[in-house]
Amino acid sequence: MQKIKSLMTRQGLKSPPESLSDLGAIESLRVPGKEEFRELREQPSDPQAEQELINSIEQVYFSTESFDIVKYELEKLPPVLNLQELEEYRDKLKQQQAAVSKKVADLILEKQPAYVKELERVTSLQTGLQLAAVICTNGRRHLNIAKEGFTQASLGLLANQRKRQLLIGLLKSLRTIKTLQRTDVRLSEMLEEEDYPGAIQLCLECQKAASTFKHYSCISELNSKLQDTLEQIEEQLDVALSKICKNFDINHYTKVQQAYRLLGKTQTAMDQLHMHFTQAIHNTVFQVVLGYVELCAGNTDTKFQKLQYKDLCTHVTPDSYIPCLADLCKALWGVMLSYYRTMEWHEKHDGEDAASASEGSNMMGAEETNFDRGYIKKKLEHGLTRIWQDVQLKVKTYLLGTDLSIFKYDDFIFVLDIISRLMQVGEEFCGSKSEVLQESIRKQSVNYFKNYHRTRLDELRMFLENETWELCPVKSNFSILQLHEFKFMEQSRSPSVSPSKQSSATSSKTVTLFEQYCSGGNPFEIQADHKDEETEDVLASNGYESDEQEKSAYQEYDSDSDVPEELKRDFVDEQTGDAPVKSVSRETLKSRKKSDYSLNKVNAPILTNTTLNVIRLVGKYMQMMNILKPIAFDVIHFMSQLFDYYLYAIYTFFGRNDSLESTGLGLSSSRLRTTLNRIQESLIDLEVSADSAATLTAAEERKEKVPSPHLSHLVVLTSGDTLYGLAERVVATESLVFLAEQFEFLQPHLDAVMPAVKKPFLQQFYSQEFEQFNMRLNEVSKRVRIPLPVSNILWEHCIRLANRTIVEGYANVKKCSNEGRALMQLDFQQFLMKLEKLTDIRPIPDKEFVETYIKAYYLTENDMERWIKEHREYSTKQLTNLVNVCLGSHINKKARQKLLSAIDDIDRPKR
Repeated sequence: MQKIKSLMTRQGLKSPPESLSDLGAIESLRVPGKEEFRELREQPSDPQAEQELINSIEQVYFSTESFDIVKYELEKLPPVLNLQELEEYRDKLKQQQAAVSKKVADLILEKQPAYVKELERVTSLQTGLQLAAVICTNGRRHLNIAKEGFTQASLGLLANQRKRQLLIGLLKSLRTIKTLQRTDVRLSEMLEEEDYPGAIQLCLECQKAASTFKHYSCISELNSKLQDTLEQIEEQLDVALSKICKNFDINHYTKVQQAYRLLGKTQTAMDQLHMHFTQAIHNTVFQVVLGYVELCAGNTDTKFQKLQYKDLCTHVTPDSYIPCLADLCKALWGVMLSYYRTMEWHEKHDGEDAASASEGSNMMGAEETNFDRGYIKKKLEHGLTRIWQDVQLKVKTYLLGTDLSIFKYDDFIFVLDIISRLMQVGEEFCGSKSEVLQESIRKQSVNYFKNYHRTRLDELRMFLENETWELCPVKSNFSILQLHEFKFMEQSRSPSVSPSKQSSATSSKTVTLFEQYCSGGNPFEIQADHKDEETEDVLASNGYESDEQEKSAYQEYDSDSDVPEELKRDFVDEQTGDAPVKSVSRETLKSRKKSDYSLNKVNAPILTNTTLNVIRLVGKYMQMMNILKPIAFDVIHFMSQLFDYYLYAIYTFFGRNDSLESTGLGLSSSRLRTTLNRIQESLIDLEVSADSAATLTAAEERKEKVPSPHLSHLVVLTSGDTLYGLAERVVATESLVFLAEQFEFLQPHLDAVMPAVKKPFLQQFYSQEFEQFNMRLNEVSKRVRIPLPVSNILWEHCIRLANRTIVEGYANVKKCSNEGRALMQLDFQQFLMKLEKLTDIRPIPDKEFVETYIKAYYLTENDMERWIKEHREYSTKQLTNLVNVCLGSHINKKARQKLLSAIDDIDRPKR
């Protein structure tokens, strides 16, 4: 019936019922018989008309729900019946019934062959079922015979065999359970042996076996115990991981990593490792400082253990400060070295794991391994900077805990040397420039060096005022490199390297500190300074014949009544404790034979004791400059003041009082006059008065200056017998020339220390000039009132000219490093700070002009091209310098030419 319905649907019948059983619900519909089928098929028909009749049948007749046709038709009758209409409606229904009957007859006849075929298949299936029934009957009969044939003995044998098999399985299970019960003992032994991978592997295998026998009550308790044991192993594994931070052991770390890999927690292990490194840094520095504080305190009071690290650092005594700092850096070096070796381990083993993973067939496992390896690599690289920052902060806190100005010069240099070595370690560790340490030590170094330099200038004045300008006998091959203060220049390695002399100096150029000390040793080991054991073989052979003669010369010099008390103490400064200068007394020189003064025949250098003292100071200044390059500008400025003061003293002693001065035939060089005037204005304190009403600014300025020196009364320049002191004049002049030559000799080394800027004192000179301008402006205003607008105009023009000159100075730079760029900005900020104290003009004129130019040094190639087009206020020379210096080493020739062409296009309309 369903096929008839679907067939009617394909032929366009309208919504047929789902089954012909529904048609049976239609009482007026009767299925025709064979004869009627034949009559219906033989009757002439119009298919289109029949289809229209079928389509005109109401939809409700095709409903699948129970439907009362009679009731439906009766309800449709109108209240007033019309016979003719009823007959017409009846005829219509009959026609529809005849069309449907004919359609059904056609479909049935069409499916007659399929019906016959299906009937044959049913008949064949019935035959097969009858055959199967016969086979089942025979099988039951044979089974019954076999059942009756078995005996009681046969069944007993089978039951015993089955019981035996069960007992064998039970025995095996009991043995496994016994082994599991004894596992905790073996696990404890393996943990004591630090065989973490084996312990974890055994524990995991036991857990797997326990899950197999979990139906035993004893095993359920054992499974819980194994889980607790596994957690205990993880805790011990974490403790073992923390030991790596202070003393890396490759075998120990390999076991730990294998254990974490078995647990599937390699990423968690790396997170924990970084936490341990951070904690190790904190605990290490605290324990080191605490040990020294308690040792110096001399008691076992536990109050120090409760202090914060910052407060604890303030209790370190000056005597233990340097050893504590050295041990602090040693301990931090150990932590950083362990991290370095940890990275080496992962680089090696990750490469091996990658090779083995590529050979394997498990793609999912290989992808997971690669993901873990990438995570660990990024974590380790990120940890480099984080650990170095922690180290810097800890050391900075220690440095700020004590005022470094209380230390002697050599001790202060040693502190700087340790910090310099630590910064070198940091640069090799993660490529960092140690900004935190540099800024901290720079501030303290500048303050310390200013005070130290002030004391040295006063000392130099005493030397000059007691100098008799006698010849100091040195060898003809004398070189300043023979002095102890310049021994550092003979080292082939970087100037920042520790004074503790390294035997393998040549290899340190290519071998990093981590590679050098990876297997043992420490870059912060305090080695004995053999400086005192070395001798300076600089005096001529006809100078002192023996140490006893030299000692007697010192005694004679000390007994001289003309020497002040300060120099009788061998010029040892009580604050810095500097060693005495090995000077030769005047009387000792005069007491020698005339043959001793044959130095002129061998062209020995002409210099004095004071000259040697200045040279030694220069050597000490250069030591500080080399150790701490960020203050190099300040050091060179102070170094130049030593020469300036020496030059001014020579002129004051032997030039100004010359008889030719009164005749107008004195100095003929305007350049020399300008230089002397500059020295006098910037360095010489000419206002020696006790005026209490002096301004604070003037008092501060005088602190930066030195009183003018006076020639010793032992030097006679008015006697004609000595040609008016010709010998002293020659020695003084030639010593000045010799000192100038040494500064020229040291120039390449100074340039190597400061490759960034060739004219380092531009801003400082400007600052001094503005201070002088402000002082003179105040003096003029005391006589004539200067209106504020006029004062502001003067300041504005001066500042604009200075700022534009600064930019022009930067445009003359031939090479600029990263440190140089930073120093440009730093120097200009210091210059602005001084200006803001001198004038109330806000904003500072042309401030953006300078800052914009400095920031251009950081631009990339693309940004530089846009910047050049937007900033037409700079000259062609200034723009060209940015391209050549800023980007010169980072772009190719074509790109540089493109930028230069853009500059030329800007300059063309100006022509």
